[in-house]
Amino acid sequence: MRQVSPRFALDHMAAPRLDVSALFALARDQGLTDVQIRYPHFSNPVARGIPAADVRFAATEAGVTIISVNALQRFNDWTPTRQAEASNLADYATACGAETLVLVPANRSSWPTDSERQDNLRFALNEIKPILQSRGLIGLIEPLGFRTCSLRSKKEAAEAVAAVDGQSVFRLVHDTFHHTLAGETCLFCELTGLVHISSVNDPTFWIYPDRFLAGSDNGSQIQALLDGGYAGPFSFELVEEVHSLDDLAGALAASIDFIRRGLLSSE
Repeated sequence: MRQVSPRFALDHMAAPRLDVSALFALARDQGLTDVQIRYPHFSNPVARGIPAADVRFAATEAGVTIISVNALQRFNDWTPTRQAEASNLADYATACGAETLVLVPANRSSWPTDSERQDNLRFALNEIKPILQSRGLIGLIEPLGFRTCSLRSKKEAAEAVAAVDGQSVFRLVHDTFHHTLAGETCLFCELTGLVHISSVNDPTFWIYPDRFLAGSDNGSQIQALLDGGYAGPFSFELVEEVHSLDDLAGALAASIDFIRRGLLSSE
């Protein structure tokens, strides 16, 4: 039986001015039990050197689960430095009780040939596999959709996961903005581990004051993912225009209600 209502989560990008305790309290007060913490942007715990044990304690006290640490950047540009970063982030994710580690590809890099680009992607996934497996983590691959990105589509990511026999270790991030940018039609529901309710930075698509829903196609994508059997979290991830909202809690509550009412009206 398919999930009929989204399971919402809160991304630290939505509230960059909050420390982790306040972020967890905001999520709890909205009835959300899943939270993403971010690295290395904003007032996040990793960049500020907050001990993982303290983050874990704060999450337990608030009654929330840290679903992911975001992110290992340029993961497909594998170097000794990247390997060390992957190990350190994986250790931190495990220690703070996170379930997954987000993997973001190089966005403005190019390789001499397409074949080399794909070989590097597969090589990186093979190197990351044991790092994740030894810590019981899932790697969430997030194609970015931009023409400049070295991993633009979920289709290519899914093919790479299959090529390295990584279905037990890797899942995909479906970002509603990046999905639109890439022009993809296939959803890969069975391989999706996280959905970002993201946005298009264009005022014609803003649903003010529910700027959390700034994407032009969020509702239909959410519905299609639910219909396709996806039962994981839908995490609010925002562009910087919403960071100055005075009533963040009110905007978040309105956005959740807006999505739920939209899904009910489409049944």
